[in-house]
Amino acid sequence: MGKVIQFPGRSAMAALHDEVGRLVREFIGGGRDSRTFVSFEVALDDLFARAKREAMQSTLQAIADESRDAEAVYVDGRRCRPVGLSPREYMTSAGKVTIDRMLFKDRSVGGEPSAFAPIEKELGILGEYWTPRAAQQALWMVTQMVPAKAAEAFERVGDMTPSKASLDRLPKEVSSTWEANRQELEAALIASLEIPEGTSTFAVSLDGVYAPIEDDSENHVEKRAAKKAQGIAPRGPDAYREIGCATISFNDASNNVLGVLRFGRAPEHKKLGVKKMLEAQLRALVAKHPRIEVVFLSDGARDHWEFFESLGIRGEHVLDFFHVAEHLNEALGAAYGDGSIKAGARFAALRHILQEDPNGATAVTLALVNLRKRASLSAHGKKKIDNAVRYFKRNAHRMPYARLRAAKLPTGSGVMEASCKTLVTQRMKLSGQRWTVAGVQAVLTPRGWDQSDRFDEAFALVAATYQQEVTIFAPVRGQLAASE
Repeated sequence: MGKVIQFPGRSAMAALHDEVGRLVREFIGGGRDSRTFVSFEVALDDLFARAKREAMQSTLQAIADESRDAEAVYVDGRRCRPVGLSPREYMTSAGKVTIDRMLFKDRSVGGEPSAFAPIEKELGILGEYWTPRAAQQALWMVTQMVPAKAAEAFERVGDMTPSKASLDRLPKEVSSTWEANRQELEAALIASLEIPEGTSTFAVSLDGVYAPIEDDSENHVEKRAAKKAQGIAPRGPDAYREIGCATISFNDASNNVLGVLRFGRAPEHKKLGVKKMLEAQLRALVAKHPRIEVVFLSDGARDHWEFFESLGIRGEHVLDFFHVAEHLNEALGAAYGDGSIKAGARFAALRHILQEDPNGATAVTLALVNLRKRASLSAHGKKKIDNAVRYFKRNAHRMPYARLRAAKLPTGSGVMEASCKTLVTQRMKLSGQRWTVAGVQAVLTPRGWDQSDRFDEAFALVAATYQQEVTIFAPVRGQLAASE
C-alpha cells in the first residue's frame, strides 16, 4: 500500500549487535564450565526473539500511528469517525506485542455496529488478535495436534507462545469465515490446482468413518429408539456419527500414486456436503484434462454407486478388490472353518482367479454356488454363502480386475482407506475426545488442505477475506483553518 514503515533505528540494531557479541565472548572467553552450550543457545534465541518482537511492535505501531490524527477513514467507501485511543495486544509470528491505536466507527445508518482499528482491516488481522502469518502457523499446528500440545510445541520452539484457549478458538474463527464464503473460496482453490506431471488416471473414491461427534439435534435419542423399535440397528455407537470422506488420487501410467486430494465433511445426510465438494473438483479436472482416464472406486454401498452414476462422467466403476476379497474369505471360512488350512488354500486359488481371469467374477460365483451344495454345511454356513453369491452377482460388472490390472489401472481403494485414518482417525478419535459438528469441521477443513498439499494456497484465500481497503483522511490543521 506504499506505507513508509519505521523499523528499529540504528542505535537499537547496534545495541543488539553489542549484546550478541557479549554473549559470545562470555561463552568462549569467560569459561565454558560455568555455562553449557544449551544455555548459550537459549540466551541467543531469547535475544533475537526479543529483537524480532521489538521490530514487529515498532512496525505495527508505525502503521497504527498513520490514522492516529485522522479526521476520518474510509473503509470500502464508508466514512468512519474516530472514537478514541485504545491499546491492543496482537499475536504475531514473533510473539505478543501491544500497540496503541485509534478506534473508528461508522455512525451512518446500517454502519458497522462496533468500533474498529484501521490497522486490523489493512493487515487482515484474524479475530482481532492474530496477524496473518501467526494465524497460518498456529492453524497448521492445530490441524496436526490438540491445542494443548500445540501450545507446548510453540513454547518449546520459542517466539510465538499462544495459549491453549486461543489455539482452540482459531480454527473456529477461520472455519466460520471459510464456511460463509465457501462456494467462492472453493471455486478459487479448485481453479488454482495444477496436477502432477505424468498423471494418466484420476482415481475417485468415497467413504465414511465414525468419530465421537455429539448429535446436536433435539430428538436424537428418540430417533435412535424409534429405529430400534422398527428392528433397525442404528449405525455406529451412541454419540458416534459418520464423517464423509472423499479422495481424488493422481496416478501415473504404472499406477503409482503421484498425489492425492482429500476432502472431509462433518456428518450430513447421505454425505451431501462431501459429494458436492468431490463433484466440483472432479468436473473441473475432467474439463481441463479430458483425456485422462477416470476410475471410480468404492465398497459395496449402493448410495456411493448411485452418486457416481449420477455424475454422468465417463470412467470405470470398480468395486474395491479388498472388500470383495473379504466377502470371499468370509464365505469360505463358513464352509471350511475360519482360519482352516482348507479355507486358506481355497481362498488363495479363487482370489488369484478373481484377479487374473477375464471372467473371474463369474468363475468365483459358480465356485460358491457349487460349494453351497455341500451336505455338511450348517444353516449358518449356507446363509453366509448365499449372501456372498448375491453380492458377487449384483456387483460382477464392477469386477473387471484382470483387464484393469493389465492396463495398470487401480483396483483397490487403499488411498481412501488410508485417508480415513490420516484425515479423521489420527486427529479426531484420540482418547477422551468429544466433538461438536462445527468443531470437527473447523479442524477437518484445514487438515484436508494440508493433506492435499494446498494448505498455503487455501489459507491465503481465507486470509484475504479479512483485508479491506482503508483510506485515511487527515487534512493539515493550518490548511483546514485557512479554508474556513
